[in-house]
Amino acid sequence: MSTPAPERLRVDVLTIFPDLVESYCAGSILGRARRAGIVAVNVWDLRAGADDPRRSVDDTPFGGGAGMVLAPGPVFRAVERFCPPRPLYLLSPAGRRFDQSVAAELAERGAFSLLCGRYEGVDQRVADHLVDGEISIGDFVLAGGELAALVVAEATARLVPGVLGNDASPGEDSFASGLLEYPQYTRPAVFRGHAVPEILLSGDHGRIAAWRHAAALARTLDRRPDLIAARNGLSEDEVRLLAAYGYPLGAAAAGAPDEGSPQDAGAPVPEERDLS
Repeated sequence: MSTPAPERLRVDVLTIFPDLVESYCAGSILGRARRAGIVAVNVWDLRAGADDPRRSVDDTPFGGGAGMVLAPGPVFRAVERFCPPRPLYLLSPAGRRFDQSVAAELAERGAFSLLCGRYEGVDQRVADHLVDGEISIGDFVLAGGELAALVVAEATARLVPGVLGNDASPGEDSFASGLLEYPQYTRPAVFRGHAVPEILLSGDHGRIAAWRHAAALARTLDRRPDLIAARNGLSEDEVRLLAAYGYPLGAAAAGAPDEGSPQDAGAPVPEERDLS
């Protein structure tokens, strides 16, 4: 009889819509990881902290204004009742921007909790005196924090060993190395006249790895030059690699294109057939 894998990550989510979060977490990657005992996702109902028969969690804001605000009482009481693991993060547009590096930090922690806001937000005393920080998944507005919590939970869980079928996969994902991921292909080798780059059929893993790195660099330079800038530009080896695969040396040698430089920013990505 096989021994179940030890739990490596715990994520607690506090929300007024536990069924919404639970239904997603029961499927796909998170569902498999939960069933395997590698990841625990506990979903708690914030309404458990309400102290009235209607289980009210919101109220009108002082000073007037449209909409309702999550009141501090139910939120504080729910956290005190369920004792979710710390740190506890509020999903909020004012929070630290979530990215792959933050996901890696959370995965390394091994346990954390997420508080989902709703309506027009939460009473500021929750942010000031209850949570340990705030996380934002981007500069846009959602109806609540549930979708954001699922984004954080899944992106973090993917980095836990054993969650994915191939533990090398997270290291090859977009942003893992500061680059967008290289193009992927599967069978058939020719589809409606469009062929897979010949090098991918060669069986030469060294050449394939070099092609993939060149393709990732080229794609990132074209679509997300800010990521190249964050890496302090290109190394000399990367410039040579791009040149070997036909990428324009002018843009490559510049490293990260200067903001407002149309020539560099618009440098074309070589077509896949040119990279073979």
